[in-house]
Amino acid sequence: MNRRQFVQSSAAAAGMLWGIGCAREAEPEPAAPEGMTLPAIGLQLYTVREHMEADFEGTIRRVADLGYKELEFAGYFDRDPADIRGLLGELGLAAPSGHIPIEALRDGLAGALESASALGHSYIVCPWIAQEERTLEHYRQHAALFNEVGAAAREAGIQFAYHNHEFEFEDTDGVIPYDLLLAETDPDLVKMELDLYWIRVAAKDTLAYFALHPGRFPLCHVKDMAADGSMAAVGAGEIDFAPIFAASEGAGLAHYFVEHDHPDDAFASVTASIAHLTDLRY
Repeated sequence: MNRRQFVQSSAAAAGMLWGIGCAREAEPEPAAPEGMTLPAIGLQLYTVREHMEADFEGTIRRVADLGYKELEFAGYFDRDPADIRGLLGELGLAAPSGHIPIEALRDGLAGALESASALGHSYIVCPWIAQEERTLEHYRQHAALFNEVGAAAREAGIQFAYHNHEFEFEDTDGVIPYDLLLAETDPDLVKMELDLYWIRVAAKDTLAYFALHPGRFPLCHVKDMAADGSMAAVGAGEIDFAPIFAASEGAGLAHYFVEHDHPDDAFASVTASIAHLTDLRY
């Protein structure tokens, strides 16, 4: 090949490469998924309670590895809250909330608030009311207690909230106890952690409650329902979470905790749940 042939061949090759480059540049970029995503996905540690009991630190590390950013505690397993906070800081986790039994609210509130402050909780949540305390008179007493707890918590820089099951929505002498609690507690002192599974079990309208009580629901439990009514990993059931999350701003929602009360395999459940919520757009 002489010089002239070489130059012509090189020019032709360069032209082909330029054309390929232009074709590649002309290819459209993949469209980004439309819609919002959850700002942070949390886990209610009750879901992995057996693992927590067996290996407290290892379980929290494993949860962090899955991509959870926020934790809601259901007991501290005899660990010092300050030590727990150090572990969370190391792992880049936050613990905005903890469940405190109603007995501790009545008889050990100062200690509960001290532990909550040490761990960095922004919320303490009453998780349950025993069956023998579900009369209307009891609910009125609970409302009064919750106002008192809410006022004391505010003094400590913490917000109080209440977590529901289905029984609060059952007609009791012509009254829906959940509505009574909403009406007879101070909206600034007592917020609600809405359990998205249990309100579905009760056949009540989540979005209607959001509309009637704006700003009252800063926390929720993200739990799914299978066709037979049982709990399922998030995304494996029938609840459409997109419209619920789309109403987050009006409801005041800021913290979303995955939970499954009785999973066959706790880590399989929480792994599937965060994968679904990470991809969910609303």
